[in-house]
Amino acid sequence: MSRREKAPQTYEKKLAQLNELRESVGRTKRETERKQHERGRYSARERLERLLDPGSFQELDTFTRHRTIDFEMDKRRPWGDAVVTGHGTIDGRRVCVFSQDFTVFGGSLGEVMAEKICKVMDLAAKIGCPVIGINDSGGARIQEGVVSLGGYGEVFMRNVNCSGVIPQISLIMGPCAGGAVYSPAITDFIYMVRQSSHMFITGPDVIRGVTGEEVEFEALGGAMTHDSTSGVAHFACDDEEQCLQDARYLVSFLPSNNLETTPRVLPTDDPRRMDPELDTIVPDQPNKPYDMREVVRRVVDDGEFYEVHEHFATNIVCGLCRLDGHAIGVVGNQPASLAGVLDINASVKGARFVRTCDAFNIPLLFLTDVPGFLPGTDQEWGGIIRHGAKLLYAIAEATVPKITIITRKAYGGAYVVMASKHIGADVNFAWPTAEVAVMGPEGAVSIIYKRDIAGSPTPEARRERLEDDYRARFANPYSAAERGYVDDVIVPHETRPKVIAALETLRTKRVPTPKRKHGNIPL
Repeated sequence: MSRREKAPQTYEKKLAQLNELRESVGRTKRETERKQHERGRYSARERLERLLDPGSFQELDTFTRHRTIDFEMDKRRPWGDAVVTGHGTIDGRRVCVFSQDFTVFGGSLGEVMAEKICKVMDLAAKIGCPVIGINDSGGARIQEGVVSLGGYGEVFMRNVNCSGVIPQISLIMGPCAGGAVYSPAITDFIYMVRQSSHMFITGPDVIRGVTGEEVEFEALGGAMTHDSTSGVAHFACDDEEQCLQDARYLVSFLPSNNLETTPRVLPTDDPRRMDPELDTIVPDQPNKPYDMREVVRRVVDDGEFYEVHEHFATNIVCGLCRLDGHAIGVVGNQPASLAGVLDINASVKGARFVRTCDAFNIPLLFLTDVPGFLPGTDQEWGGIIRHGAKLLYAIAEATVPKITIITRKAYGGAYVVMASKHIGADVNFAWPTAEVAVMGPEGAVSIIYKRDIAGSPTPEARRERLEDDYRARFANPYSAAERGYVDDVIVPHETRPKVIAALETLRTKRVPTPKRKHGNIPL
């Protein structure tokens, strides 16, 4: 029989081998799904299939296996190891993904698993697309010793190198402990699921043994702990399905990489629309609160506002939305929480969000109503000077279009920090209700006219008259407008068309920056 006649038989054998391997992978997949469904969770592949457009997932490294022989590990070598990697699309746009599989060695990271994650991250960096990691892991694979720790280091290095180059998003859908937490911590956004996600350096048992402190998993490192107390997580979701769908929504606001602009969505909201409700949203009483998020919703397209860090440092509001179909980032003081003052957490939250938007070419809109920095020994000893400087640095450093609207109070150093003209804001508007001054009338009068008030036969009446005089002379937007610190005083209902026109003007903004390795932000 000739070689040509033998070829089909050889090919058929090889094809049979491939089909057998695929069937083996299929059995593993079905077993994984069964185990995860028993726990009320999706499997690693199911999570990716729900995250990505239907039918778009292309798996990589299906047939990799670990190489460890110690501790009888050679007797169990599942295909693909403990992570599923590949790429697909979200709304037709390419993304690279990995999803850790808790049913394989508890999702622990070993040499091969680290290689798979690094490989798909390298691909994302090479083609310039976002990378989304789904974390569900018990940590380093103890059986592989220092090799597993080295694997984490390789992943961390890629997180750092990709930072500010491609969007990195982490979805925590199970445990994430020890050194494993630092990879998500370096990424741009972190999602967690209530009652099923946990992040911590040391678990409850270790804490109990070392410090004697009793703490449960959820209180130590649950979704709401990190979303509201530590600020580690940006979003807390009710279940896995919401987490996956929210991550898809987030991607719609982001460019594929730092060299591109955000994709424009065809707007259905008239860019010339004016909202008369804005004219009365700021109360007549200077100390009465209102919700800055309501201002945002009345200005942006269709009232859609995707808030970031919603439950952390609630005295400042950060989030993503659109104006005339273009993505923008919004940073606003929140009068409904601590009167909108800037404190340590608010400064850090705002600075991080500003730097993220600037890295990915997302214009920034600032809404200012800030009475100052929060006083107190806790703040001073906690480093409010250093942390407040982070927000100042981030805003001054940002080169994307920056537009500021002063809605009410803009006092002291906080006025300067909140994207004033002095630190590089491009267009600054003020509402007629704005008060731009070194401090509020009450404090200013107490300092300037202290002796006059004390010597007056009617101190209270004298104080009121002086406060009215100070308010008329300084606590208004016109003294700042006279010097060009405010470009225009606008009627509140004009805000949407005014901001859209300003953004359109700034679309081609270019800012030359000094040659340097990098600045030294006061971390």
